[in-house]
Amino acid sequence: MTLFIFLGVLILSILLGLPVSFALLLSSMALMLHMDLFSADILSQALIGGVDSFTLLAIPFFLIAGEVMATGGLSERIVRLANTFVGHRKGGLGYVAIFTSILLAGLSGSAVADAAALVSILYPMMKKANYPEGSSIGLLASGGIIAPVIPPSIPLILIGVAGGISIKNLFIGGIIPGLLMGVTLVFLWSFIVRKENLTLQKKATVKEKVAALKDGIWALFLPIIILGGIRFGIFTPTEAAVVAAVYAIFVSAFIYKELSFKRLYYVLGRAGRSTAMVMFLVGCAMVAAWLITVAQLPQQLAEILAPMIDNPRLLMAVIMLLVFLVGMVMDLSPTILILVPLLMPIVKMAGIDPVYFGLMFVINTSIGLITPPVGTVLNVVCGVSRVSISTSVKGILPFIGAYVLLLILFIVFPSIITVPMKFIIG
Repeated sequence: MTLFIFLGVLILSILLGLPVSFALLLSSMALMLHMDLFSADILSQALIGGVDSFTLLAIPFFLIAGEVMATGGLSERIVRLANTFVGHRKGGLGYVAIFTSILLAGLSGSAVADAAALVSILYPMMKKANYPEGSSIGLLASGGIIAPVIPPSIPLILIGVAGGISIKNLFIGGIIPGLLMGVTLVFLWSFIVRKENLTLQKKATVKEKVAALKDGIWALFLPIIILGGIRFGIFTPTEAAVVAAVYAIFVSAFIYKELSFKRLYYVLGRAGRSTAMVMFLVGCAMVAAWLITVAQLPQQLAEILAPMIDNPRLLMAVIMLLVFLVGMVMDLSPTILILVPLLMPIVKMAGIDPVYFGLMFVINTSIGLITPPVGTVLNVVCGVSRVSISTSVKGILPFIGAYVLLLILFIVFPSIITVPMKFIIG
C-alpha cells in the first residue's frame, strides 16, 4: 500500500504540473502522514541533511567550470581543433561534431551546454555545406548526450550520492562506454552521408594542424588533469571539481584572455542559480530516499520482481526498459534521484555490480534527453537551430535506435564496461 501511495501522489503531482522537487516533497509528506510519522522538524532536518555532503560540493564547482568553458573560449578552440584534423573528409563536419562532443564531455559534463555549443557553432556550417537538416540536428543532439557519461559528470555524482556508489569508480568506468557512444555515432554517420552530395572542406596543412593543437592544448589538459588526479589518488572527485573551476578561470582569463571580470560575475551568477535548483532537488530527493528506506519500499518492489532476482540480465533488461519509459517523460536528474534509491537494494540482491548499474542508468537516462516529447536536449537544439520538432524527430530516430542497440549490447555483455573499468582502477 505504501508503495502505491508514494508513487500515486508523485505521479499525480507531476501530472498536475508541479515541479519535480515539490512533487517529491509532497509525496514524502503523504507517506509520512500514512505512516503516522509526520513532523515538520524531521522533514526540515532531512531536507537540510540531504544536501549536507562534501561530495555534493563537486556540483557547483563543475557547473562553474562548464560555464567558464562556454564563455571563455575553450569550447570554440576544441571545435576548431577537431575541424582542422577531420573536417576535410566527406561528412567531415559530422565527424567534427562527434570528436568535439567527446572532448567537450571531458570538459563540462553538461549535455545541454555541449549540445547548445555544438549547434550554435557547427549547424550553420553544416547547413551551408548542404548537409541533411534532420540528420545534422540528430547528430548534434546525440553527440551532446555523451557528456553525462564521460567524466566529469554531474549525473554520475548524483547517482553516486543517491545509490551510495563510488564516484571515483563511476568516473573511471564512464570512459569506455562514453567512447563507444562516439564510435557508434561515427559508424551511423558514415552510413547516413555515404550518398549525400556534400561540399568538402580543404584539407588543413601540417602547419595549420600544429597551430590548432597549440591553441587548443590548454583546453585538452583539463580532462587529463581531472582523470589523472582522481585515478592516482592526488585528489578526490570533489577536489577535482575545484581544480577544474580554478584551471578553467585561469586559462580563460590569463591565457586566452576572453574572460573579463564582468563576464566572470555573469558566469558565477548562472552557476549559482543552477546549483540552487539542483541542490533543492537533491534535498527533496534525499527526504524521499530516507522515507523509502523507512517504509521498506524496496522490499515491496523486490517481492514484485522476485522471479527475476536470480537472472541478473533479465532483471537489468526489465529495469532498463522501465528507466527508458520514465526517461521519455522525465528529465535525467529527477529520474536518477527518484528511481535509484528504490532500485539499488534490488540490484544488490541480484548481485549486479553497482558501478555497472549506475553507468547503465546514466546512459539510459541520457538517451531520454533526446527522445520526444520531453527530451531536454532535443528541445534545446531545436530552439537554437530554429529547426521544427517534426524534422528534428525524424532525423534523431536513427541515432536513438543506434544508442538503444548499444545499450542492449551492454546488457548482454556487461564485461564490455566492467573489465576495462577494473583494469584501469587496478
